[in-house]
Amino acid sequence: LPNLLFYGPPGTGKTSTILALARELYGPELFRQRVLELNASDERGIQVIREKVKTFAQLTVSGSRSDGKVCPPFKIVILDEADSMTSAAQAALRRTMEKESKTTRFCLICNYISRIIEPLTSRCSKFRFKSLTDKIQQQRLLAVSEKENVKVSNEAISCLVKVSEGDLRKAITFLQSATRLTGGKEITEKVVTEIAGVGYHNDT
Repeated sequence: LPNLLFYGPPGTGKTSTILALARELYGPELFRQRVLELNASDERGIQVIREKVKTFAQLTVSGSRSDGKVCPPFKIVILDEADSMTSAAQAALRRTMEKESKTTRFCLICNYISRIIEPLTSRCSKFRFKSLTDKIQQQRLLAVSEKENVKVSNEAISCLVKVSEGDLRKAITFLQSATRLTGGKEITEKVVTEIAGVGYHNDT
């Protein structure tokens, strides 16, 4: 596994993808020992990240999966919101990446690849996540509604997709708010519009 850089709009599955990949690699028992998830926008800065990464990287990678599958000889550090780090912090991170390369793989996650310095991007395999299509979002929202036993009209689903503009996380959050508001009754387009209106108002 190379170092990875996932970039693209919010709510399109970047963090979910690396977490799913890590679970696949390590299995449920070893996942916690092998994966470190950090938010790079943490105002405490690069020093905290370096200390945490250093400590984590130095822990020995021992133990095997109970299901007999091969376990990779490295750990994964996930750095969310990497594009909010200063250039100096990114340069320091590059040195940390090089130092820990034998034991650790990094997955940087950001919205804007242009805000990541070239020495970092050149050390990663890059994957661009696009806004999700309406159809995919509709399917996902229907699947979530079904699993959560939520009644929702087709018009409300279409409306959720429209107001969330390709951001599935936002759509699911709206669906959750609508469920709380209706208290078990069917969610209509009107309810979604009201919630989204409040959401937009708060954003501005």
